[in-house]
Amino acid sequence: MSLFGKLKERLFKSSTKLEEGLDAIVQEGGTAEPAAPEPVAAEPAAPVQQATPDATDAPEAPVQAPAAQPAPQPNVQPAARPGILGRLMGRSQPDVVRRVLDDAMLEQLEELLIASDMGVDTALRVSANMAEGRFGKRLSTDEIKALLAAELARILEPVARPMPIYPKRPQVVLVVGVNGSGKTTTIGKLASQFRAAGKTVVIAAGDTFRAAAVAQLQVWGERAGVPVLTAPEGSDPASLAFDAMTKAEAEGADLLLIDTAGRLQNRKDLMEELAKIVRVIRKKDPEAPHNTLLVLDATTGQNALSQVDIFRQIADVSGLVMTKLDGTAKGGVLVALADRFGLPIHAIGVGEQIDDLAPFDPQEFAQALTGLDAQH
Repeated sequence: MSLFGKLKERLFKSSTKLEEGLDAIVQEGGTAEPAAPEPVAAEPAAPVQQATPDATDAPEAPVQAPAAQPAPQPNVQPAARPGILGRLMGRSQPDVVRRVLDDAMLEQLEELLIASDMGVDTALRVSANMAEGRFGKRLSTDEIKALLAAELARILEPVARPMPIYPKRPQVVLVVGVNGSGKTTTIGKLASQFRAAGKTVVIAAGDTFRAAAVAQLQVWGERAGVPVLTAPEGSDPASLAFDAMTKAEAEGADLLLIDTAGRLQNRKDLMEELAKIVRVIRKKDPEAPHNTLLVLDATTGQNALSQVDIFRQIADVSGLVMTKLDGTAKGGVLVALADRFGLPIHAIGVGEQIDDLAPFDPQEFAQALTGLDAQH
């Protein structure tokens, strides 16, 4: 199944919410207009045979029938019924409901986008851009969906960038996020994909406080054929990160992926520990970490915005990975993040399989989110 197919199938909660909302808005204040039927080819009528004079004797004006003679009644044949194709194409077009784009409709559209977790500022901006040059015009649901998808893609296009790969060996990738955001799974999928691309990868299990997290990462490491460096439970994660850098450098690894414990952005002590990991890494390499990926759970909605705020201050986040888009009816938070922060969105997760972490494609995401067909 293509990425678009997966997105449309698994973003059904979000797309259905938007699609049903848009349809309800148009239906509420719209009126049905008959769709223009495609012309049906009718069989040509048989020409009426009349005696005509020779061309040399033809008068320049038509001959008038004598007044005393009644006009002959034409032999009217019943109209031929169109074929099946003609009836399907020209006689069965459903009516299309259209509504005038006015202030009331704009307000409803804004409320719908806010309910989809795009945030107030982004929702207002998107609605205003959709209305520009179209205010007062009659629009159908499909036309509004196409406008919305185009506007969302415009916002998302600048941030859709893959994680950069540098010649530095090892390239240190620090993965951060709150509890349950999907960091461990994301690391496993990234390791598998980079190894499939010919890179040598090492994973450091930096969540030393949870044995289950280390065990889960070891499972992913075995699946991907990538070594996982661990430390005794309760060890200093900063020390593990330093040792992992030393080992990866000695082995000539291309990438070192460092997992970290899930941290709540409102826990100051945990955030300070993350800052310590960054400081220790930079003692080994002042330019490290070369990438700091923040993994966000799409089901957290607008809370993702505050997470980005805090983690940027502590760990200098360089890019985002959004997971669990298949489990939320509010996929619009990704648009709010792009609009507010402009951070690169490297990948999105729409499932648990290895290929369910995919590069972010703004066009496909916008079409899937709005329920628009791929051909649009």
